[in-house]
Amino acid sequence: MVTKYTGELDFAQGLDFSQILTNPILDIAARFWETDRYKAFRVCYRSMRLIDDLVDNRRILGTEISAEEADQLRKTMFDWLESTKQRTEADQSQQELYEVLERFRVPLWPWEKLCQSMAYDLEHNGFASFHQFLRYTEGAAIAPASVFMHLCGVRRDANKYVPPGYDIRKAARPLALFSYLVHILRDFQKDQQSGLNYFADDLLLKHSLQVSDLRQIADGKPATSSFRALMGNYKSFAEYYREKARRTINELSSCLEPRYGLSLEIIYGLYLQIFERVDPESGVFTEKELNPTPAQVQVRIEDIVAEFTRHQQT
Repeated sequence: MVTKYTGELDFAQGLDFSQILTNPILDIAARFWETDRYKAFRVCYRSMRLIDDLVDNRRILGTEISAEEADQLRKTMFDWLESTKQRTEADQSQQELYEVLERFRVPLWPWEKLCQSMAYDLEHNGFASFHQFLRYTEGAAIAPASVFMHLCGVRRDANKYVPPGYDIRKAARPLALFSYLVHILRDFQKDQQSGLNYFADDLLLKHSLQVSDLRQIADGKPATSSFRALMGNYKSFAEYYREKARRTINELSSCLEPRYGLSLEIIYGLYLQIFERVDPESGVFTEKELNPTPAQVQVRIEDIVAEFTRHQQT
């Protein structure tokens, strides 16, 4: 049974975002939560960021990862995962994670999925197909989003927390995929210049492109019609998941307390702000073009809060 929540939005009044407008969008959204839940979010995402960076920072170096090095990195990740499952003696950071997992009843499977995706990165250079890319997102995008969705829906009952009354993976999937595809479009220039490529080989082939073409365009070569068609293809994928995300957030709104429903609106709205800047027909796909300024982000947050407040009061 789900509970329909109504209530005032006093928590949204007086929040100062001026110092964190360039922070990750999930962090901005979680600032609407109460302090202990926000801290739980920070602990969970810090641990996930460390796993992700362990692999990404090595890939950015550009040199080939030997089988021995890949094995060592993989062992580091899965040893950490096993110690977390067993709650073995750990440093302060990992001990804080143990406490959050226990207190907020957070499942461990998102970290398992994340480690699997990072292990994939060690063994592959890109994605043979878009379908393969979607499997990869189960750990790289949907798993972290599921933790966020869990923390949105976990409820306090007496002296303990009760898990959400919905499937967190199913609830997280469309918004996670919309956000991740927008990330890929927004970060095209930065990723290509760092030697990272998230565009699937089958779609590059469809548009008669090679990774070298993407690298040249990221470095300033004029965008070709084939490249624009590729970016249009990816924007259409993002639009598909945007529509599904919008429907899912609408469905969840009746069973989430206002501050958690608003945090989902913030994620959706800030990624939509970036999505709207993607122009396959005439854009240049630079970081400057695709990243809103802090002032623009501030205005969008204010608009989202105002619209959410009006909706709650009707």
